Amino acid sequence: MITVYAISSIYHHYIDVGMTENIEERFKRHNSGREKTTKAYLPFELIFTELCENRVEGRKREKYWKSGIGKEKLKRLRKLK
Repeated sequence: MITVYAISSIYHHYIDVGMTENIEERFKRHNSGREKTTKAYLPFELIFTELCENRVEGRKREKYWKSGIGKEKLKRLRKLK
């Protein structure tokens, strides 16, 4: 199973979307500063996860959540938390 996820910076207006086989480990990597693309926006909270059957389906969903419509939905989700 592949997990598509979205994390939101707690102190900045930044949302990152990705996919992984191990969401716990991936989230720890983001929050520990081990990911170059998100290091400047620490710390993060997990705002969304979606399970997918395989990497192909996961990539389709990741692309959707990274699109303009997907990002707008994630911004609304972030406001609800």
